[in-house]
Amino acid sequence: MKFAVMGAGAVGCYYGGMLARAGHDVVLVARPAHVEAMQREGLLLDTQTFQERVRVQASTQPEGVQGAQCVLFCVKSTDTESAGLAMAPYLAEGATVLSLQNGVDNAERLAAVLQRPVLPAVVYVATAMAGPGHVRHFGRGELVIAPSPTSEQLARTFAAAGIPMQVSDNVAGALWAKLVLNCVYNPLSAITRLPYGEIVNAQGLDVPRAMDDIVRECLAVAHASGIALPEGTTEAVLPLAASMPGQVSSTAQDLARGRHTEIDHLNGFIVRRGEALGIATPANRLLHTLVRLLEARQP
Repeated sequence: MKFAVMGAGAVGCYYGGMLARAGHDVVLVARPAHVEAMQREGLLLDTQTFQERVRVQASTQPEGVQGAQCVLFCVKSTDTESAGLAMAPYLAEGATVLSLQNGVDNAERLAAVLQRPVLPAVVYVATAMAGPGHVRHFGRGELVIAPSPTSEQLARTFAAAGIPMQVSDNVAGALWAKLVLNCVYNPLSAITRLPYGEIVNAQGLDVPRAMDDIVRECLAVAHASGIALPEGTTEAVLPLAASMPGQVSSTAQDLARGRHTEIDHLNGFIVRRGEALGIATPANRLLHTLVRLLEARQP
């Protein structure tokens, strides 16, 4: 099967690399430094269970998605519309497009740009780019996608490549449950520059109690928005740090690289939706403001 990854950063390189390792034809559309390294040496997959160089095709141009039967759309939420417009002329007519992005409204925004269905996917993986063409995997890797005519086939294909994939009727709830986790860990990791395990286990600080304030606000906004959150959403917050203690959030990684973050689509989204619904979100507002202040210090 031919796959393309639009916006192949850490998440896209991991899934694209796993599919290529399983024998699929994969094109990674990425930044020039990564493309040059992958064209020269392949993609270095550095996972919890193996380290291997995988041969992939790589391109800096959106034309790279041409001919793909399935496109994994992995760009930052801030670039959804622009990247969607750039790749639209090259999409095969019957291609399945999956949105593997943070936030809860990217699939809807991308579908509006492409004028075609986009499958929302919930991503549970801890990864980071350790260098040009080198993706490091810290934990997990499963995906949850919405039902479609191709979803069951995709689930089997991904599973055969070592990527657990579940087809769910409540992807919206799963996306919001992940948003809750992101609203907790992404800004805290970015502000402190610490991995998840060190944040939760900080000596002399009741960090879990502070996390509860963030979670309560997110849950209030979700419920008022008519979202059916999966059971155990609240209980999943602290165990996340135990499952990936060395992970530094994507927001922290963006700040470290001098890039804009997705904070407007995480805590900022909760703040805006809360305002529209008349729900106070002071904890999320503070975290959103602090990350934006750190962004403003970037050169």
